[in-house]
Amino acid sequence: MQGPVRPGPPTKTETMTIQSGERIPETTLTRIRQGVEKVDTPTLFGAHKVVMFGVPGAFTPTCSERHLPGYIAHFDDFRKRGIEVYCISVNDAFVMKAWGEAVGIPEGLQLLADGSGDLTKALGLDVDLSGNGMGLRSRRYALYAEDGVVKHLWLEAPGEFAVSSAEHVLEQLPA
Repeated sequence: MQGPVRPGPPTKTETMTIQSGERIPETTLTRIRQGVEKVDTPTLFGAHKVVMFGVPGAFTPTCSERHLPGYIAHFDDFRKRGIEVYCISVNDAFVMKAWGEAVGIPEGLQLLADGSGDLTKALGLDVDLSGNGMGLRSRRYALYAEDGVVKHLWLEAPGEFAVSSAEHVLEQLPA
């Protein structure tokens, strides 16, 4: 049985990786500000330009030494273009807060916890790293969305770090 037709861009199906032109799935993430705070994706992505980059885990080597530091270094470049920057990981909000404090994230760069991997799975960007003792995690990627609709996805090959870097993403976006 076919469900109701939704107005606007299609929503990603559960079996495929999200594509350009599809709406960010509706789900809830957590972050810590004054306390643990739930925030839904329509609020995060609503009337905004957003670059969201996904990492396999807070405090992991490439994520801590290259991926997040690149976005910290170029945060003002994104802001000058009117783009919000979010980092998402399948970790809890307390781990994400501690990671942000450890690396010194600038105010405004949001570290979002996808504790159960709901958004990561809905985006089709989950990976099982149980063989490495890490369980369900996110693949490494960056995406650019406007008003909740994905405009571009940069997905890394396993073990690689290039196309999801802040430098590469900035080069691909209009100035």
